Parts: sequence; structure tokens; C-alpha cells
Amino acid sequence: MLDPQARALLDLMEARGIPPTHTLTPEVARQFYRDRRAVTQPEPRPMAEVRNLAAPGPAGPIPLRLYRPAGVASPSPTLVYYHGGGWTIGDLDTHESVCTHLAAEAGCAVVSVDYRMGPEHRFPAAVDDAIAATRWLRAEGTSLGLDTTRMAVGGDSAGGNLAAVVALAQRDAGEALPPLRLQLLIYPATDMRAQAPSHTVNGEGYLLTRDTIAYFRAQYIDEPARYADWRASPLLHPDLSGLPPALVLTAGFDPLRDEGRLYADALSKAGTPAQYVCFERQIHGFLLMGRVLDEANTAVSLCAQVLRRALPTIPVAS
Repeated sequence: MLDPQARALLDLMEARGIPPTHTLTPEVARQFYRDRRAVTQPEPRPMAEVRNLAAPGPAGPIPLRLYRPAGVASPSPTLVYYHGGGWTIGDLDTHESVCTHLAAEAGCAVVSVDYRMGPEHRFPAAVDDAIAATRWLRAEGTSLGLDTTRMAVGGDSAGGNLAAVVALAQRDAGEALPPLRLQLLIYPATDMRAQAPSHTVNGEGYLLTRDTIAYFRAQYIDEPARYADWRASPLLHPDLSGLPPALVLTAGFDPLRDEGRLYADALSKAGTPAQYVCFERQIHGFLLMGRVLDEANTAVSLCAQVLRRALPTIPVAS
């Protein structure tokens, strides 16, 4: 059964004539996504520090935003977060609420990454920026008051895809850096071929549709032959061993549900510790909707609890 609160939200969107994302230009879709925050997202949590930064990237500076909650000693354990939005929409502002709630509840700093997106910058631009920003934070984080020995990567949807890819890239690079402590993968896209059964079962009527997925994919990747590239489809990487532990969270009425479960299963089979939790009554994108969906707040708290275990805090001395 679909969560009654999610049903009410979908009915409201239909009654108000909100156009499907795949019928909009990327510019208009981005504005709709920004505007929706006021209706669905809770207010950001107060932070002791909010600072805009920039990491050097392959095509110029990569905008970042650092959130540090009160009561956490410096250097702070840190989550590097990549926002969702189909590699086409979303930005630092659209994900400020979830980043501050994770920071406050987990007791860690969060650094949000504003990577390049399609169609202006196609694959693998987002991947290159995510990797470059993370490498810079791990190399320079100490000067920012971040503990580079207690770092995790995470993201939702397209951002979950990027978090998984960054973890793989960091392992494959063999750099002399402390290991990442966690992958927080929130309804991640893991297979660009979009052939898992949930794409059919949940492909219509639950906000993210098959048509919208095809739209996002077309904005991001212009050559279908590249769907099999593990940087686009981390599920297809031949070796998923030796990666940071993962929490994979999915939604029961999400076309991406099975991709998340398959990735968690593949990690476990390869010997990488993985936990899998499905919020059976929820829709794609629900984690950001805590103003109207109670289960969104439960999911954020669950993610924060796992983060807190993976990134133990050092209390500020009184």
C-alpha cells in the first residue's frame, strides 16, 4: 500500500496541474524543482557554520557548501554529499535542508558538492567533478577543520550513483589516503540500462516515471553504448570488493527500487559490508519531503544513526 501521505501529495500535484518533468526544458525543470522546496521540505536546521567553498576541478572551480553543526569538535567527521536530480536538476540550495538535518542528527560536518550537469555538461563531467571535489577535500580537509580519517560519501538518486562511483574510483586509484568509512546510497541509480523489474512495475503514477528517467538519461548520456561504463552504471563494475561499508536505502514505489537492492546484494556477494532498507510505502525522492511525509523524517534519522556509528564524534570539551 502506498503511504497515504504520499498518495495525498501525488493527488495534490495532479490537481494543481504540475507538469511532468520530462515535458519541461531543463531550465524550467530546475526552477520547478527549486520552487517545490517550500511545499515539501522542512526548514533547514541551524548550523554553527555554513560556508561556501570551491574545489579545483577539471573544468574550473567546483562550488561546495560546508555545514558544521554546533557541539562537534574540529576537526569534524565529514559526509561528502552529492545531490540528486537526474544529473540535470538540483543544486546546493535544493538539498540544503537534508544536508543540515543529516549534519545535526549525525553530529558531523556535511560538504555538499555542486557538480556539473547535463545537458550543458554531459557524462562523465558529473563523475569527474565528484571525484575531483572529494579528492581535494580528502587532501585539504584538515585546513578546513575536517577530519580526513573520518569521511563518508553519500547522495540521493543521481547523487547516490555518484557516491557509489566515487567510492569505486577512490579504491581503484590506490591513493595513500585513509579509507572512506561509509557509502550512504539513497535510492541510487546503479544501472543505466533501466531494465530491472521495478522500472515496469513502478514506471507510471509515482512521480518518477519511466519517461522522466529516459529524459534525465538523455540529458546526461548522449551515447547509449556508454550505459555499460561502470562510471555510469556502478552495478556493472567487475569488482565490488574492498569498498567502504554501505547503507542502501530504497522506496517500494520507486522505479529505481530494484537497482538499489541489486547493488546491495552485489556488494554483499563481493564481501563489502552492506545494509539494505526499503521504505515499502514510499515514492522516489521521499527523503527530502519531511514537511509532508512523516516517513521521510524517519529515514533521515536512520541515515544519521548509521552515519554516527561510522563517523564517531569527539565531543567539544566543556
